[in-house]
Formats: sequence, C-alpha cells, structure tokens
Amino acid sequence: MRFSLRAALLLALVCLVALIPMAASDYYISLVIKMMIYSLFALSLQLLVGGTGLVSLGHAAFFGIAAYTVTLISPESGAGNFFFLLPAAIVAAMIYAAVTGALCLRTKGIYFIMVTLAFAQMAYYVFHDTKLGGGTDGIYMYFRPEWRVGDTVLLNIDTPYAFYLFTLALLLLTWGFLALLMRSRFGAALTGIRVNEQRMRAAGYSTFRYKLVAYIIAGGLGGIAGVLYAVKDGYVNPELLAWEQSGLVLLMVILGGTGPLWGAIIGAIALTLLQEAFQSQALLGDIATHWHLTFGLAIIALVAILPKGLTGIPDQWRARRSKPTASSTATAGH
Repeated sequence: MRFSLRAALLLALVCLVALIPMAASDYYISLVIKMMIYSLFALSLQLLVGGTGLVSLGHAAFFGIAAYTVTLISPESGAGNFFFLLPAAIVAAMIYAAVTGALCLRTKGIYFIMVTLAFAQMAYYVFHDTKLGGGTDGIYMYFRPEWRVGDTVLLNIDTPYAFYLFTLALLLLTWGFLALLMRSRFGAALTGIRVNEQRMRAAGYSTFRYKLVAYIIAGGLGGIAGVLYAVKDGYVNPELLAWEQSGLVLLMVILGGTGPLWGAIIGAIALTLLQEAFQSQALLGDIATHWHLTFGLAIIALVAILPKGLTGIPDQWRARRSKPTASSTATAGH
C-alpha cells in the first residue's frame, strides 16, 4: 500500500512537471530545463559520493568533454543524428573516465580529490589553450540534433517543449537506472566499499574494479548531462570543464544530502534557484551585482544549519522534537 501510494505520488509529480510548459513563459521553461540537466549531472556524481564514498572535484571534465564532443562532430550544414552523436559523446566521456580513473583510484581521501581536480584542469586547458574547441571563445552548434533513421525523422527536439520532454525523459531514465543499480548486487558491493573497504577486500571483493566501473558509469552519465547542456544552448566553452563547475555540482550533492538518490535532484533544484535569486536585481536590487558574496554566505549558512542536507530535515526535526520528551522523562524520574 505504501509503495503504491509512493508510486502514485511520483507519477503525479512527473505529470505535473511535464505540464509546466503549458502555463509557463519561455524563461521559466528554460530555467526548469537547466534544473533538470543539473539534476542529471548531480545524480551522476551522487553515484560516486553517496554510493561509493568517492568525493571527486573533477567531475566537470566528463560534462565538458561530452559537450565538446557532440558539438565538434555535429555537421555545420544541418541537424546531426542523435543515434550517433549521443553514444559518441558518452563513449568519449567514459574513455576519459576509464583512463583517469585507473590512476585516480590508486589514491585515497584528499589525494583522490586533488588528483581528480588535476586531471579535470588538464582537460580544461586542452580546450582553453588550443584551437581544438575554439579556445576561450568556444564553439557553436548551429542545429539541434534529431533522432533519425536514414531520411526518416523519428523525433525532432528543436521546439522548446519537445526538448523539455526529452530532457525530462532522460532524467527519469537516469534516476531509474541508478535506483536499480544501487539495489543490485553491484550496488550492494559499492555500499559495502563506502562503509568499510578493508572488510570488503577481506571478503574477497576486488574493490578497485568495482570503484573503477562506478567511476566510468558516473562519467558516462555526467556526459549525458553535458550533451543536453550543449544542445540546450547551442554553444560550449572551456568553462564547462572548470573546477568551479565541479565544485558547483559537488555542492548540489552535499546540499541535497548524500543519502538518497533524490537528494541530488533536490540539491540541484535548490542551488539553481538560489543562483537565480541572488542574481536577480528585481529581488535584491544593487546587491545582485555582488551575488557571488551573498550566494557563498547563503551556502555556508545552509551547510551549517543542515549538516545532512535538505533530505535530512525530517530526521533533524524529529530529533529536536524528541529532546524535550527525553528531558521531561528524566525530570519525572527524579
């Protein structure tokens, strides 16, 4: 009964989100698409941080490499074919994840964080300092890809509503895939590695291989988010691979909570809305010109107040409610 109710609520929420473009302006449609793309991006990192216990500060590399790949191999004279472009971009991100992960995963803790950051910065400077991706100016995608078999177009996502539904579908598929993955034996092994890697090794598990596969999967899912971002704006630049982008998605995971998968989605939505709010002169006036300062202070305050993230609010609230009961019981005993 509880599962049926939860499924019904989830279905109702998905239908509600799907209908938003019917009543929203172009600005809000674009904003929701941005939140969905970052939600997918945060989910890919959640597999590492919440699922495996690997805190990466270089996740933007996969996001940016896939975005550049889909843009570079798209034809300039017409719409590209998503049946080719999407797998190619994902494979590019996964290959980079396999190569760098094989090296990064030989380190632990702060060293792992710094090595992932170093590899991401290397990828950033490849696109920033060479003509491969147009240098600091970036490159444009002039036509949105379409799903095509031969000359038959199966799906055209050139309209805002079609792209909106396409992004929502990919987000749901990613969430469903990760939910099934974490419930599988592979997911259980990742959880065991996060809790006690030494015990897992003693039990006969090759923890390095499990972590590497998780790292590659996370890179591929981050690549999907990068493809959507490139297709949405029709433009990519090296900032997509910058460490600030990696820090931003890590903040989303932390703000949402590293426990449940949907925490990454909540964190991505909350952080995107906070960014928009602090940049809005209509809301904050001249203070909006210094939005980085106010945004940073708000994040510090939220992390201090909510150590378990937004998804930990119910537990935190129940814990506070139980304290007076415990103290009053002790008083009654005396």
